[in-house]
Amino acid sequence: MAENKKVLIAEDSSVIQNLTKKILMMQNYSIHSAKNGKQVMDILAKEDFDIILMDINMPIMDGMECSKAIRSLDNKEKANIPIIAITGNAKNYSIEDFKEVGINEYLPKPLNFDQLVETVKRLSS
Repeated sequence: MAENKKVLIAEDSSVIQNLTKKILMMQNYSIHSAKNGKQVMDILAKEDFDIILMDINMPIMDGMECSKAIRSLDNKEKANIPIIAITGNAKNYSIEDFKEVGINEYLPKPLNFDQLVETVKRLSS
């Protein structure tokens, strides 16, 4: 069980956000959410997280831009938070594209929730 690790879910789909939230809360994670990359940056300015789940296709600031912005933060602890990309359009990007902007791993949509929990546990420990 995760002892109240904090997860930030960046996802513009309420359905995916709510499902992910419920599943991770059952694992004792503390969940915060954002609908776009700008909200992620605003929330990160005020709070610390153990891991970020990042949708790639979001309005205002997409997941690729947001990941790049996180990696260039002055606060090294925040700049190194593990980021898991979640996307239905992975074929538009290669794993190298993800690595280039600082994404640690990606999970394809539709999400396999067992894989999600396993990946979050592994990267947030």
